[in-house]
Amino acid sequence: MNDLCTDIGYRSLNHDGEQLCGDHIDIVEQDDDSIVVVLADGLGSGVKASILSTLTSKIISTMMAAGMNIEDCVSTIAATLPVCSVRGVAYSTFTILRFVQNREAEIIQYDNPHVILLRDGQNYEYPKTVTNIGGKEIYSSRITLRENDIFIAMSDGCIHAGVGMKLNFGWERKDIIHFMEPFASVGFTAKTLDTILLDECSKLYGGHPGDDTTACVVRIRRREPMNLLIGPPSNPADCSKMMSLFFSKEGKHIVCGGTTSSIAAEFLHKPLMPTVDYPDPEVPPIARIEGVDLVTEGVITINKVLKYAQDYLADNQSYEQWSYKKDGASQIARLLFEEATDINFYVGRAVNPAHQNPNLPINFNIKMRLVDELSTCLKQMGKRIKVSYF
Repeated sequence: MNDLCTDIGYRSLNHDGEQLCGDHIDIVEQDDDSIVVVLADGLGSGVKASILSTLTSKIISTMMAAGMNIEDCVSTIAATLPVCSVRGVAYSTFTILRFVQNREAEIIQYDNPHVILLRDGQNYEYPKTVTNIGGKEIYSSRITLRENDIFIAMSDGCIHAGVGMKLNFGWERKDIIHFMEPFASVGFTAKTLDTILLDECSKLYGGHPGDDTTACVVRIRRREPMNLLIGPPSNPADCSKMMSLFFSKEGKHIVCGGTTSSIAAEFLHKPLMPTVDYPDPEVPPIARIEGVDLVTEGVITINKVLKYAQDYLADNQSYEQWSYKKDGASQIARLLFEEATDINFYVGRAVNPAHQNPNLPINFNIKMRLVDELSTCLKQMGKRIKVSYF
């Protein structure tokens, strides 16, 4: 057991003119500290490729997570999936990344571009062994993990980017390594690194991908706890208990809401110091309390964070906004999306009288829904979430 964890980000570009992607990624957790990631690339594009890749990734990830060996996985795929009438091949290509107890990585690859490992900001050539299974050459590797290791798995759409357009022979693996190395030591999340890579692929394709293009980035990092408090407790007598639990937790502390911040300031015996700066006119200004890492307004700010979270899980286009802005929502987004791995929510159930104005689109149920939806988004980012209500 150690304090390392996997930060995973992935995204796909569909073949130009296709509604379905012929690549598919499946992630299965074996336990709290072991996880299986499968990237499958179905033959061709469109519906047939989508079905082949989805079945392949689902079968492999499920069997691997259950502890079965690769020989059984490959033979099962060959026996299960239909044979392509044109190519005479039964299944898609695939890449398997299995992280065991956050100590060791097992990489199994068949006919996809080989996984790139960036270690200490440089390409690291890890050892590979070749096994013949059913006439297919399967490459296997075992690697002891280090903090800040970055694994990049790709479908062949990445190395085909720019073929016949900006590049004669496509964007070769060595070129991708050279492009990604400068970003390895910056501290970007896996999702951001993945977005950088896929955006460059899209540019090389001129915005019209000639193949389904998928990349999955896994970054090994240390766990970072984070605590967010929003709303006073339904019973005022529980204020001290709620604050004691909140401030006793390891990690940074975020306080959201006017009444909540007043209670926190009183508990800490520190003054609440509002600011009048509006870096974003849509987000109320932040405040400051000594001993608290960030103090913001409540519902409006969290609603903005939720929108950023939903976009982060989609195409991550809003990153250009929240990655540098100083408003409360952008600061919370950076703390929760980029820094935190384990997030504790402390949610007060008290009804805010200000939210009972019928002219305002805010009520108690909306506040609870925002917290629930944000928690769900953060779980999909791979965060460990715990929500405590008072």
